[in-house]
Amino acid sequence: MSKATTKIVYGIYDDDDVLLEGIKSLQNKGIKIHEIYIPFPVHGLDKALGLKETRISKLAFAYGLFGTTLATALTWYTMNHDWPQDIGGKPAFAWYMNMPAFVPIIFELTIFCAAHFMCITYLIRCRLFPSAQPQNPDPRTTDDKFLIELRTEQNTDDLISSLKKSGAMEITIKELAS
Repeated sequence: MSKATTKIVYGIYDDDDVLLEGIKSLQNKGIKIHEIYIPFPVHGLDKALGLKETRISKLAFAYGLFGTTLATALTWYTMNHDWPQDIGGKPAFAWYMNMPAFVPIIFELTIFCAAHFMCITYLIRCRLFPSAQPQNPDPRTTDDKFLIELRTEQNTDDLISSLKKSGAMEITIKELAS
């Protein structure tokens, strides 16, 4: 019994508007798009692909809240618990009385934690570890080209004609190594 081989069909576009129209025409024909590689964010691409909203903004808020908590604990510990001092006539016995002086520290640590943890989360989520192999099938997609990746186990003639009709300027077929 022969095993069906999966073929990967790449369609390269040179304009983002043509890409969006191509996605709509392919989806109207019932063709499932496996992946899209683009050099910059394309407005409306997530809706065209039917992607659900991400939870990344909630995660950013949680990271910022962690930074705020860390900054509050740090300022309380250093100025009220560990080494209380009378600076500028401000009493050191209550954190809330000195809190206006700590606003810049709290703000900076909030932004610092949110930004750094979001970068780490992005790298982990995209699997961009050190020594990770590149997953981009065509290096031109980091410059000015847009690529649609389709996978099929059937005949590729229909996919090729659909890609040509949708405005693809170049089509490549590869067999997936199994």
